[in-house]
Amino acid sequence: MPQWMKFAFISMFFAGFTSVIARHGMRDVSGELAIFIRTVFVFIFISIISLITISGGEFSQLRVGNLFWFGLSGLTTSLSWYFYYRALKQGDVASVALIDKGSILIAMLLAWLLLREQITPRMLAGAWLIISGLIVISRK
Repeated sequence: MPQWMKFAFISMFFAGFTSVIARHGMRDVSGELAIFIRTVFVFIFISIISLITISGGEFSQLRVGNLFWFGLSGLTTSLSWYFYYRALKQGDVASVALIDKGSILIAMLLAWLLLREQITPRMLAGAWLIISGLIVISRK
């Protein structure tokens, strides 16, 4: 198994915990306060991990274009987290998490349009299954 795939499965594992833990922590507090506190913790943890693993020379490789795209990614992450926490406060974890994972479809489409990544028949079949799952879960 390629290393990127191992990292992706580890990410999936922790992401599965994230929604349940966050929902548990939102008892008696708003989604906005919850995401603020979570973001503070994320900043601290990522800062520590990054300071340990990034070599000093890497910072000299940063360009304005990198900062623009990272900033845009930070903005879209912030909006995603904001609306995710609003949904999580009101909906059940499994439904909210599944609908959120529909972002795979958006990522696939944007990667094809902007990065010229290929969309294979296997990926289209997977996208169809995701859409089917979203329809089944979102209907009451």
